[in-house]
Amino acid sequence: MRLFELLLLLSNIGLFSLNFLLKKRRRIPVFVASGIATLLLVIHWTVEGYRIQLFFPYCITIIFLAISGYSYFKKDGPKKIPRFMLGSAYTAIAIMLVVTAGLMYAFPVFKLPEPTGEFKVGTQTFHFVDTNREEIFDESRDGKRELMVQVWYPAQASTGKYAPFIPDTQILRYMAANYGLPGFTFQHLRYVSSHTYSGAEVSSAQTSYPLILANPGNGSSRFLHTSQAEYLASHGYMVAVIDHTYNTFATEFPDGRITTSTTNDLFSPDHDYQTSRENRDKLGQVLTGDVAFALDQFELIQSGKIPSHLKGRIDLGHVGVFGHSIGGATAYDASYDPRIAVGIDLDGGLYRLRDREGLRKPFLFINSESYFEKLKMVMDNRVYTDAELNRMGSTREWEDQVTEDKKLELERMRETVDEGGQVLYIENTEHLNFADVQFISPIFKMLGITGKIAPERANSVINAYMLDFFDRYLKNQGGNLMKGPDSRFPEVKFVTSLL
Repeated sequence: MRLFELLLLLSNIGLFSLNFLLKKRRRIPVFVASGIATLLLVIHWTVEGYRIQLFFPYCITIIFLAISGYSYFKKDGPKKIPRFMLGSAYTAIAIMLVVTAGLMYAFPVFKLPEPTGEFKVGTQTFHFVDTNREEIFDESRDGKRELMVQVWYPAQASTGKYAPFIPDTQILRYMAANYGLPGFTFQHLRYVSSHTYSGAEVSSAQTSYPLILANPGNGSSRFLHTSQAEYLASHGYMVAVIDHTYNTFATEFPDGRITTSTTNDLFSPDHDYQTSRENRDKLGQVLTGDVAFALDQFELIQSGKIPSHLKGRIDLGHVGVFGHSIGGATAYDASYDPRIAVGIDLDGGLYRLRDREGLRKPFLFINSESYFEKLKMVMDNRVYTDAELNRMGSTREWEDQVTEDKKLELERMRETVDEGGQVLYIENTEHLNFADVQFISPIFKMLGITGKIAPERANSVINAYMLDFFDRYLKNQGGNLMKGPDSRFPEVKFVTSLL
């Protein structure tokens, strides 16, 4: 909650109290209080910017100023207002103030966690066009596959302003629609700041920095992994987060075009399990292709064939990948590329399991507690009861096929552990604790969309384990957290048996 919007709300509560409590001689105090509230309103609009969640205080302030000003400057006494009308007005104002306080709590202008590394962080965004691949997720266009890719990197010290958390503000209405909310709901996110400097020079502390490619989940966005990217960049990595076009809630291109998610059209409750699996594999093949293509482009940037101040500063001999949800599956599948040394899957079930042999390189799986419980059911050979199936809206035939896929997934996980990987889960987490969406509203925790763990704590734990794993295999340092349980992170549980 920002300072002046809080003061504006408190000034409105003060105005309401003065009018309600002072039966006589309230003309001057109310006029003065109205002036103070109006001043706070002007400062708030000027310094912080307006937002729809404060619509009621805006109206209350202006109305009180008009009424109190008229009452103060007119010569004859005030007209007596009928008790019923006055009571109705007071009730309406009280309700509006309570609603406003609730909206400010539910949709705060939050602060992202500050990166803890030694480096400042810069960012640059690229528009890549793959002339070798047709776009298959938009039937209305006969075009090639296009991607927006944002890079966070270690930067020279800068005194400029931080870049906004979401600079492409046109996409915010699509983000709200993705959650079934009115288009204006998340417009205040344009006031959330990152800890990144746009276009800053790459830090000269090292000649080059390892590259990490990152992949958001279905219906997510590159912006929702800003805190993870900033954290890793501040510790000496270049982190390129890929907006997988038509799999994000929205992506804005340099010419102003905005694409939205169409990949959900691949899935239907009317499909049988085999069809759904084939469609997931079809989507996965495109997403994996995006990672390979993005890596091709960074090779061109490194050589100078694509102009960028990142030229010559990317360590392409040490490349990692991570992702969330289906982006985590993408990280796993992309890791078969020999150019990629190591990867991390954040709470994502795997795809294309039957297309390849096991992955023979280190890979880290960090799961939510809820997803691990599903895996444990498979490990324990426990089947759902009829009552559980009814609550889930599923069938025994469907869940039996899910179980077969999960058994193969567990086998793949065992193989990566043999190569130096690990399988962990974090207590009291849910699926969306692995992206910055967890910071957007405390209501998400109440609804069970995110877990009981505090968002800041979940973020710090996930970042610590990702950094430790990447440091071990891309920088040949660290790796202490991979050795076993650590008292600093009691919520992290190592899965010692995948049988």
